[in-house]
Amino acid sequence: MKIVESLAKGEGAASFHQGLAAQIGALHEEIRVEPELAPLGRIAVALYDPRTDLLKTFIHSSDGESPLDHATAPLSGLPSLVELARVHGTRTLNDLSEVARSGHEYAARLVSFGYYSSHTVPICGREGLRGFLFLNGIVPGFFTQRVLRRLKPYGDLIAQMVLRELDALHSMQSTVKVLLQISAVRDGETGGHLARMARYSRAIGLRLAAPLGFSDEFVEYLFQFAPVHDVGKISVPDHILLKPGPLTPDEFKVMQGHVERGVEIVDLAVGDFGFISTAHLRMLRQIVACHHEKLDGSGYPQGLKGADVPLEARIVAVADVFDALTSRRPYKAAWSNADAMDALRHDVAENRLDGACVEALAECMSEIVDIQVLFGETVVG
Repeated sequence: MKIVESLAKGEGAASFHQGLAAQIGALHEEIRVEPELAPLGRIAVALYDPRTDLLKTFIHSSDGESPLDHATAPLSGLPSLVELARVHGTRTLNDLSEVARSGHEYAARLVSFGYYSSHTVPICGREGLRGFLFLNGIVPGFFTQRVLRRLKPYGDLIAQMVLRELDALHSMQSTVKVLLQISAVRDGETGGHLARMARYSRAIGLRLAAPLGFSDEFVEYLFQFAPVHDVGKISVPDHILLKPGPLTPDEFKVMQGHVERGVEIVDLAVGDFGFISTAHLRMLRQIVACHHEKLDGSGYPQGLKGADVPLEARIVAVADVFDALTSRRPYKAAWSNADAMDALRHDVAENRLDGACVEALAECMSEIVDIQVLFGETVVG
């Protein structure tokens, strides 16, 4: 895929603060100070999305490159993990080479990166299964009973760190969701729009992650924060928000104000309730503040140009416009995916939308169709 120069120079991914990953990385270093635990070469967390049955890589601390970056798989296709989650048990594999020889793809990848033993723990919260913690040793036979006893407090701590982060996100989303639902009822958008565009954003992020070198953590928070982009619409008066025809210049100026209101709402949610860590606040604010910016400077409210438009906002803008075009509204019929892609490419030609983001969306059209089927117009949330 051709990555446009403006995207490659964008600072969004590079400046993304690795909050939870950094904490777990520091804990990993502390663990390996103990000689008996030094062979613990990798700590990784994958998250589970029950609405799509997808298990997705999230964060890791490894000796080098992660063997399983940007990976997703249906949990139902991993029976051993399904059973592990069902019984709330753990799984220890002290000879991954043997498992790899049996044809197990993930085990083969781990072995190819120098990991020869594995210990897996489900992460469960009040809402059920939230993901899995994977520990890998750089030697076979590493996970003895003594080592597992030594590692259990660290594993419990990591699980609590992950659950705390996910619960904070859920609390923030639950609070904002009320405002989003009020706004959705008023302007004709449905909860399905938010569910779809969040997943479109994630799909685009995954396609760009490898060439641009950003992490699964960046992609996950992109997915989590995308639905908050238009929260400021709650502040727009009905006679403007619901107007069927073109807005006057004065009305459009009022409509533009929803961006600033949205940032204020985000700051209130973070400042007063502490819903998310400051490590991720910048990304959330940039999505809310910049998703109406255009690469040619014709967007609002700041008139940013080119690489000054944050990467995360460029991704969300493409996902948002695509879903708006392909969704039915009181004033228009739903466009076909092909017609919507033609419109997006026209905006790329006019230097309004980012070409790399649009082409990333085009590359995963089969996944987009699946999302459209699963999250139809009647979906809420």
